[in-house]
Order: sequence, then structure tokens, then C-alpha cells
Amino acid sequence: MCNLYNVTTNQQAIRDIVSVMEDSIGNLEPALDVFPDRPAPVIRNTAGGRELARLTWGMPTPPQFLKAPDAPDTGVTNIRNTASPHWRRWLGVENRCLVPATAFSEYGARPDPVTKRKPLHWFARNETRPLFFFAGIWTPWRGTRGSMKTPRTGEHELFAFVTCPPNGVVGPIHPKAMPVILTTQDEIEMWLTADWKLAQVLQRPLSDDQLILVE
Repeated sequence: MCNLYNVTTNQQAIRDIVSVMEDSIGNLEPALDVFPDRPAPVIRNTAGGRELARLTWGMPTPPQFLKAPDAPDTGVTNIRNTASPHWRRWLGVENRCLVPATAFSEYGARPDPVTKRKPLHWFARNETRPLFFFAGIWTPWRGTRGSMKTPRTGEHELFAFVTCPPNGVVGPIHPKAMPVILTTQDEIEMWLTADWKLAQVLQRPLSDDQLILVE
């Protein structure tokens, strides 16, 4: 499960590729490591056109998986079962979004014999780490985020990205899943505009020749 990714690109490149009409994030950092429950740039549909905004990574957790009714919701960062009623409500174009990235990470299954920690592996489209987009969903939400020590109660705007079976590059390291990655203009447009019956075909692994393991 991807719980850390990086976006290293300029803001104008994101706006140009996705035809953003409104930019509400201010200046985007030239290199940003994104962790769960932290803000990150996202492109979404609005009544005024496509917007580049900052949302918090982690969609609302299904109630049955919450630790306690009054505990802060830490969120769900990766969504595999899009047939679940909990996620189906957010699959329309009004809740679909694009998450810009240039690399993502997965932990290996076997701990390092010296450090005893699972090694972190990074994946990108090639050595130059060009921009791509995760296929995501988002929603406004009212409740408590964070931890018991530092809860954040109020209005939130949350996102997560959809996952799929891993391809031959990710599978040997993380056999459970990989993020759904969009790389072409047609895929981007389909995700943001098509009915779910059409757009769901994008929930598939990226072909092996379009992804590499990087340092």
C-alpha cells in the first residue's frame, strides 16, 4: 500500500496538462514528499472548471473499521474495492480527481538483515521522473482528523487514489496492489469526464515497460 509519494515538477506543467481553470494552492513546493493525513495538490472538477487545490490525503474510513466512535479518523489512502457501497458514492465525475506525482514508494516484504527494517523502494516512469497522475476521488467531510493527542475537528476536504493489481515491476516488491496511474491525455480526460461504466476500465496496472525501479 503506497503511503508515501513525491511530486517534483513546476506548477505550470500541471496546469497545462490538465487544462486547469483555477489555481487555489498558492506556490507549490518544487519538491514535495506526501505522507498520509497531510495536504497535497489535487486537480478536481468544479462548477467553474478544473481547479488545482490542496486537499488532505486520506478518505473517510468505513465506520466498521474505526477504532472507536469518538477516535479521530486517520483516513484511507488507497482504495481497491470500488464496488463497496462506502466508495461507490464518490465515483461520479464530481468526486473524481487527479493526484500529480513523479514517484511513489512501497515497502519490501523482507526486513533488511542489518537494520531489521523493511526497505523502501521507489518507482517512477523513467530515470528523469516525469509527471504522471494517480486516479483519485475526493470529498468534503466534517469530523475529527489527526490523533488523540492532536485532533483536528472541523471541515475537511479529503482525497485518496484508486489501486489495482500490481504489474510485473511492482509485484515482486509489493504483491498486493499498486496505484492506478494515468499517463496520457485520453486517460486523464476519461477519468475526469466519463461515466463510471466507462472510466472503471482505467482501474488496471500500468504496463511493465512504463515503470521502473529507481534509487
